[in-house]
Amino acid sequence: MQSIQDLKAPSLPHAWAETHTEFHDAGMLEQQASRLAFADPEFLLRRETRGIRFQLEMLKPDLAQTEANIEHTVVVFGSARFPDMAMAQAQLQVAELSGQPQDIAQAETGVRNAQHYENARVFSRLVAQSCSCLPDDEKLYICTGGGPGIMEAANRGAQEAGAPSVALNIALPHEQHPNPYVTPELSFKFHYFALRKMHFMMRAKALVAFPGGFGTLDELFEVMTLVQTRKARPVPILLFGSDYWKRLINMDVLVEEGTISKDDLKLFRYVDTPEAAWQVICDFYQLNISKL
Repeated sequence: MQSIQDLKAPSLPHAWAETHTEFHDAGMLEQQASRLAFADPEFLLRRETRGIRFQLEMLKPDLAQTEANIEHTVVVFGSARFPDMAMAQAQLQVAELSGQPQDIAQAETGVRNAQHYENARVFSRLVAQSCSCLPDDEKLYICTGGGPGIMEAANRGAQEAGAPSVALNIALPHEQHPNPYVTPELSFKFHYFALRKMHFMMRAKALVAFPGGFGTLDELFEVMTLVQTRKARPVPILLFGSDYWKRLINMDVLVEEGTISKDDLKLFRYVDTPEAAWQVICDFYQLNISKL
């Protein structure tokens, strides 16, 4: 008697099933030439297969976000070194007890920078709460680099509002683990900086750059260059903390020296409060959800 077949079963076996079977076959694993090509780590990590790894690193986060109905993001950049206010104040108390002027000065800087952490946290919570009333295909989701500091603050604010958030982490020689506020199924790790930066832009509807170092500047100017050269559509580019950014970069010098046009100064805006940052984004897209 013929057995009953499952109509929904695939006609061809999934590659994962074959790979799973192969990994349990010790004899096959000993013979590298006999492995399935996509189940052979040594082969996939060769210099000649770098192009394949590019494709995989582009595809995996894209598919996962599509399946999660995440199409629009607000990308938050900033220093990985800023603590939250509670930690900064605790460090200041320890420094004051030590009586060392250098330690006290450093701890006071930490408290000042912790305000940026708290602002990023409030901003992201505001975005998540405001967008909760929108249909899934119109919602804006917070996206960060997944690390500590400002990135942690942004993921934390979204979590506090009950919203998922995206993390695009990078594998570094000094291991950087995802912060504890990232949505696990939306936490991705990259090997290639270029692919990671492309993923930041693929869904970005706004960029908010808090004070940061080389990495923040790299990501900020990458976006500004893409918009300036019209390789990417205009989006709100917000420099949060006008005092920091104006001290760090004199954009007017670029105009005076003729290296950019005066209109290029319109590519970005300075903001100093979470509410002002969110309002700029709402005005840009004519969203009537800026106030809760």
